[in-house]
Amino acid sequence: MSVDDASKAHDYSHAPIGQSEGCAATAKLGGVSLLKSASTVSLWTLASRITGLVRESLLAALFGASALTDAFNVAFRIPNLFRRLFAEGAFSQAFVPVLAATRAQHGDAATKQVVDKVATVLAWALVLTCVLGVAIAPWMVWAMASGLQKDPRGYNAAVVMTRFMFPYIGFMSMVALSSGILNTYKRFAVPAATPVLLNVSTIAAAWWLAPWFGAQGIEPIFAMAVGVMVGGVLQLALQIPALRALGMLPRFGLGWSSIRAAWADPATRNITHLMAPALLGVSVAQISLLINTQIASHLPTGSVSWLSYADRLMEFPTAMLGVALGVVLMPQLAAARASGDAQDYSASLDWGLRIVVLLAVPCAVALLVFAQPLVAVLFHYKAFTVFDVTQTARALQGWGVGLVGIVAIKVLAPGYYANQDIKTPVRIAIAVLVITQLLNLVLVPLFAHAALSLSIGLGAVVNALWLLVGLRRRGSYRPSPGWGRFLLQVVLGAALLCGFLLWAAQAVDWLHMPGQHLLRIGLVAAVVAGAALLYLAAVSLLGLNLRQFLRR
Repeated sequence: MSVDDASKAHDYSHAPIGQSEGCAATAKLGGVSLLKSASTVSLWTLASRITGLVRESLLAALFGASALTDAFNVAFRIPNLFRRLFAEGAFSQAFVPVLAATRAQHGDAATKQVVDKVATVLAWALVLTCVLGVAIAPWMVWAMASGLQKDPRGYNAAVVMTRFMFPYIGFMSMVALSSGILNTYKRFAVPAATPVLLNVSTIAAAWWLAPWFGAQGIEPIFAMAVGVMVGGVLQLALQIPALRALGMLPRFGLGWSSIRAAWADPATRNITHLMAPALLGVSVAQISLLINTQIASHLPTGSVSWLSYADRLMEFPTAMLGVALGVVLMPQLAAARASGDAQDYSASLDWGLRIVVLLAVPCAVALLVFAQPLVAVLFHYKAFTVFDVTQTARALQGWGVGLVGIVAIKVLAPGYYANQDIKTPVRIAIAVLVITQLLNLVLVPLFAHAALSLSIGLGAVVNALWLLVGLRRRGSYRPSPGWGRFLLQVVLGAALLCGFLLWAAQAVDWLHMPGQHLLRIGLVAAVVAGAALLYLAAVSLLGLNLRQFLRR
């Protein structure tokens, strides 16, 4: 029987949830397994963020915060916007729950059919998107950051790099498909390790290719665009052996009849149906990013870059905590729903939220009170001036205000997606977009570029609280006992941490240590390590059993 014929045998996309006797076993992951999976993702994410910081440090040292770095950041944001919009956003939110339900209810053979059909439709959609994106690159640069036109050299460079890097979305969308499959099968390591390759590629481009470009009379910043494209190819290549080992390597339909059959398949149509509200929801976040980049491009030169460097630092805790937990919890929650296990569903959410509070609160404190030393140690080299450090630190503090909300959304939103309810987060996101832009109207005249990160952070807090209240009201999430005592322990530990970091920020002149780069790096590493130990010791002495907590 052909793949096309086999797909007609099961209308698995609309099968009722909770009717498979074997899905409960598939759904179950003990607390230890969840922690182990989340730790695996976090460790690889840590490697990704460390290499990402090395990349940004090189970029700052080589190019500083200038019109050309603004151009690269805008050009890179354009394919990244579409990647987050379609690949890691709407597509993943719709694809993973359907795939998890299909596997739980119909087994691996039906799951492979879904993979083949969806991969065929996605691949052809990406080809058309990439061709169109290259053609309209000048319009997209103008729509993203028309303020770059005040420096024609920077604006033209942004157009060239956008055209070169736009196909990156094609590679990353297929990576998102592969990651969704692997995560559904609880193979978290490969998808988590993938981003490291992008950073390694761009580091190599900055270290070796940029000087060579300069010697050849080519704008050195263009080397970064080459590094991005090579990184996209490497990330997709890494997925192939893992998919083949699972027997889930997609088979693409090339003829028109195969494409039409893939599009008409019930599972594909269900995913596209779920993508519509998800696309709107993710679009809201990306529209906010688009508006903020547009505003930043009209602020003093370097504003886009200051925000980008701060964003890189902010992504360190958000990726290690929020993304890691979201990746692990999504298939777990979807499987719990498919098996009708409401207790496991609620317990998983509770565990994720407690991890968020325990670890995101001290990270937020660090971003707020220790921002300047962190920025100085990571970026204050060569072309990156003291003024650039100060402006980047201000943007980083804005992110710190909303860090807990940003991370919590990564746990709370999957609680809706796993239930195939994407409309509710969308409605909330639209309301939060309006709130964010109203905040921009008030805050940008006061705080310039720093207001842009602050408004998003405040909006994220509102978003997270809204999602939490919704889950509570519908009865999907029932907090386990002990939250009051737990919050008190975290707050007291964070207060002690805050005092220590305030002292450390004043005790050393972090901005003026010429020629003492290794000493400065060692000092900040010692402060961060000491702060972490102090906080964990404090919450432990206050009665929190960390080992039992993490294994709950």
